[in-house]
Amino acid sequence: MTALAKIPVRMSVDEFLVWEPGDGRAWQLVDGEPQAMSPASRSHGTVQGELARLIGNHFEAHGSPCVVVITPGVVPHVNAGFNMRIPDLAVTCSPSDTEETALTDPVLIVEILSPSNQAETWANVWSYTTVPSVREILVLKSAAIGAEVLRRGADGGWPREPERVADGELRLESIGFAVPLAEVYARTRLRRASGTTAA
Repeated sequence: MTALAKIPVRMSVDEFLVWEPGDGRAWQLVDGEPQAMSPASRSHGTVQGELARLIGNHFEAHGSPCVVVITPGVVPHVNAGFNMRIPDLAVTCSPSDTEETALTDPVLIVEILSPSNQAETWANVWSYTTVPSVREILVLKSAAIGAEVLRRGADGGWPREPERVADGELRLESIGFAVPLAEVYARTRLRRASGTTAA
């Protein structure tokens, strides 16, 4: 019997947290159904690491209490008992006195699009808009240089369409961070292929 055959008809977050598929893969929980996550491509993983480094350096330079967390668990507020999504990065500014299974009060969530999972990634993105603490969601491409930013408005609502960034400066207002978009891709083949500079 395979590990997948042992999945309950509808798995809760509590069941998911103790479930051990034993296949060495990363999983997230989507509406009660465990969903396997493919390994990141080299460009995907490099962009993830580079952005985490840039944001971490920004916090260190400004003495910020905020931290950037790689692949945290995030529980949307819709159908919360049956969802634990796993973004590429998230930022929280809340203190942590104990270990958490789901990130407390994320203010920024980052997803990196892979060509094979764009629909699933955007489904995650829209689920994050239900988390009251989230101010911004950044979606980065991994097959080309480019970003899309969703930013919560003063009225608490979200725009219908994201702000698209193809070059120039990437601004993340939720954490007071700005960087040339090319720097996020500095160590990837995409940067070399495009010939862009971070000046």
